[in-house]
Amino acid sequence: MTSPLVSAVLFHIGPVPISRAVVTTWVIILLLALGSALATRRLKLSPTGLQSVLELIIDAFEGQIRDTMGVTPARYLPLIATLFLFILAANWSSIVPGVEPPTAHIETDAALGAVVFVAVIVFGIRARGLLGYLKSFAEPTIFMAPLNFAEAFTRIFSMMVRLFGNVMSGVFVIGVVLSLAGLIVPIPLMALDLLTGAIQAYIFTVLAMVFIGSAVGGRAAPDTKEEQLP
Repeated sequence: MTSPLVSAVLFHIGPVPISRAVVTTWVIILLLALGSALATRRLKLSPTGLQSVLELIIDAFEGQIRDTMGVTPARYLPLIATLFLFILAANWSSIVPGVEPPTAHIETDAALGAVVFVAVIVFGIRARGLLGYLKSFAEPTIFMAPLNFAEAFTRIFSMMVRLFGNVMSGVFVIGVVLSLAGLIVPIPLMALDLLTGAIQAYIFTVLAMVFIGSAVGGRAAPDTKEEQLP
């Protein structure tokens, strides 16, 4: 198995090397996009079957956003749901023979951390205004500003390292056991790896909600006229 810090380059687009992890990421994005399009192409007012399941999932996401962030969920739902579904699919891609999950490579987790970092800033400024967002770093006192600025970077770094370490270690352990014991013995470990992948996707998403909720201060404006009604 190749080092998680060095991705195998499959081809180049001009001067840009395209690694195996990037190709796997593209495939996952394509499959999620196609699945979403197919699942939502015939929505009904009275949901049945798959639509009912999808609406239950959306309701669960909205409830989690309300409970964690203390805001109306419409503005944040696309990002939060996409983060969770992508990380879950990426973690679970390890069940496909010959596929290493993109999240077992540091560059993928760094990109996810960068998405959350930018989202925290964007949503924070939208909710508080630029001056209000900058003032939030001086809470509770101006002397905390340097530490609060540093925390904005370190907590994103910790998210990245946590996801990378847990997914990479699972892939490594299964690879070692598979090479030593054959195909049947690692199956329980693979099931445990799927559970770990789901837990890591949930933890990363919840942390993203916590950080964004902290930036907006639980005071995000309603996103639609309906949400402004009592």
